[in-house]
Formats: sequence, structure tokens, C-alpha cells
Amino acid sequence: MASKRDYYEVLGVNKEATAQEIKKAYRKLAMKYHPDRNPGDKEAEEKFKEINEAYETLSDDTKRQNYDQFGPDGPAGFGGQGGYGNYSGGFEDMFGGGFGDIFSDIFGGGFTGGGNRPRRPQRGNDIRKDVSITFEEAAFGKSIKIKVQRNEECDVCHGTGAKQGTSKRTCDTCHGTGQVRSVQRTPFGNIASTRECSACHGTGEVIDSPCSNCHGTGSVRKSKTIEVDIPAGIDDGQMIKVSGQGEYGEKGAPRGDLYVAVTVKPHSIYTREGNDVYLEMPITFVQAALGDEIEVPTLDGKVKYTIPDGTQTGTVFRLKGKGITKLRSASRGDQYVKVVIEVPTNLNQKQKDILNEFAIECTGKSYEKKSSFGKKIENLFKKK
Repeated sequence: MASKRDYYEVLGVNKEATAQEIKKAYRKLAMKYHPDRNPGDKEAEEKFKEINEAYETLSDDTKRQNYDQFGPDGPAGFGGQGGYGNYSGGFEDMFGGGFGDIFSDIFGGGFTGGGNRPRRPQRGNDIRKDVSITFEEAAFGKSIKIKVQRNEECDVCHGTGAKQGTSKRTCDTCHGTGQVRSVQRTPFGNIASTRECSACHGTGEVIDSPCSNCHGTGSVRKSKTIEVDIPAGIDDGQMIKVSGQGEYGEKGAPRGDLYVAVTVKPHSIYTREGNDVYLEMPITFVQAALGDEIEVPTLDGKVKYTIPDGTQTGTVFRLKGKGITKLRSASRGDQYVKVVIEVPTNLNQKQKDILNEFAIECTGKSYEKKSSFGKKIENLFKKK
């Protein structure tokens, strides 16, 4: 008969491995080769037997000392007599509490019935509400009222879910644990597993006489008006979190949160980039040529601004501090004003005559860009 593999080699550890290192290696291999994860795989079954036999020995100080001295085919307790092969009991019967603890860690309490606690009360769900605000409201902030539909504590049973004069009782099926334990026979013995109790849905309690108002849920649907502060500087697409204003939580668990999704309506004359405001403003040919004091609209109202003579179309002026308030800050962005010279249309004959006289009077010095461009064109064609 062939000799057994070295137990340290089976678990993938060296002979100086600590008890914690051995346990960690065993957990990893047990999860990999467990029959429930490898149904019908004979090779996995054999490896599972082998790693359990190895761990049974190396996890016990006395057995490990004997093994280190005599090997796997030494005195009784090794070589199969105390091994795994023909055993028909469960993991706890076979190896004591140690194996139960390990499989509880790996499979969430499914082997030993660990975790005999009812399901924790669930926090309430979050609510999302979309709102639309104006450009100015986004710039300066505003307090608005939002109406939401959400679950509230039942006024009749005060959240218990039970009819007045009655109360919940401990579930007979799970005895208040919220879990039901079952045992499955496998080639390796009886394996215990737990699942949520279907009678109480994991709560550990049963309501025999539900409240007629909430039908046993402990909450009812109501309309609620909530005041929300829109902060100055909020931008299109951003979201505001209002803590504790979401759905009602179970059995005293905290409420969810309210999330307000903000849409900012486009403005008729302003555009926004970050915290800066942009405005395109038309001026007349005369204003651009002679200069003028113009009134510029801003978020704070009209302000006067003097444009110099000879201003060209597309020139941008900056109005410092006339932009949008920075979120959660006292400082503001700037406003940029781009002037566009409007060419007059629908001229009468007198106006045309005046412009013709003006054109005659204007020399090349009055149109420096035009003169420069003309020289470039002239030079370009000379080369050809």
C-alpha cells in the first residue's frame, strides 16, 4: 500500500508553520474543494478528504507532535484509524467545535447553525426627487419646498404592525432566531445549513392579528412636504443630499436619505462656465468707433461700463466679482462681456450718402488691419 502524502505538503505549508498559518491554508483549500462547490467531482472529493485528514492532525498539538516524530503511518490515530474515510457523522461529531467554526467562517454559519440572530431591521430606502430652478436661483441659492410620497410610521399601531390590544409573538418555526437549520446527508457525513425562516421572513416574530391600517407593515404611505435649501453656486446636474428624509426604517432602524437632483433652466442671455458668467452684447458701429458709456446687465442689476473708441468686434471685457457664488464659499466668479458690432441695415438714401462721405474721408490709417491685410495679399501675388 502506498504511503500517504506529507500532511504539510497537502496543506501547502512548511513544518515550521504556525497554527494560524495552518488554519488559513486549510480554509482556502476547504473552500476550493468542498463537495457542495464541486458536485460529482470525484477528484475534488478525494482532495477534500485528504486536506481534512491533514488538518485534523496538524491542528491538534499532540497529534502534530506524534506526526512529526512517526509520520502518517505511525501509531494509532494516524494512517486512517482516526481519519476521514468511512466516517458517517457530521463535522461537529467528527472533529469537535474546531471544524464547525471554520466552516461557519467559510460558508456564513451554514454548517454549525451559527449566527442564531434574527435579521437586522433594514434601514429605509433612499428617495430621489428632481427639481428645476432658474439661473438666478442657482447663482444665489434658494429655500424651496418639495413634496414627496414616502412611508411613515403607522399612527394606529405606532410601527408594531399588530392590531391594537395585541402584540407580536416569537416565531414557532425558528423560535425567534430568524433562521431555520437543515441537515443534508453527503458521502462525507451530515452537513448542516441555515436559511432565512420563511414563516417570519427572518425577523424572529410573527403577527397573528395585523393592524387594519397598515396591514402589518408598521408603515403607511403619506405625502410629506420638506423644505430644502438650494445652496448658492449649485450647477446643473448636481445633487443635494438631505439626510434622514427618505423612507421609514424597519423597527426603529434609521430612515433613508432624500436626494434632490437639480436641473438649472437655460438663461435667455447668460451662459455659465464654472463660476464665471458670459454675455454677448451688441453695440453700434458708432459706439465702437467713438467709444461710449454703456449699461451692461449683470446678475446684480445693470452696471455702467465705458468702452474705448476704436473697440473692435469680439473684444471681451471683464467685470470682476459679477459671476456666480462659489459653492460653499463667499467668493464669486467674474462676468465676461463680449461686444459684437452690429452693421446697420435698411438704410435710407440720406444715411447711405453720409456713409459714402465718411468712407471718402477715411484714409488707410483709419483701417490699419485692412491696410495690413491688403499689403499681405499684394506681396503674395507678387511672388507668383
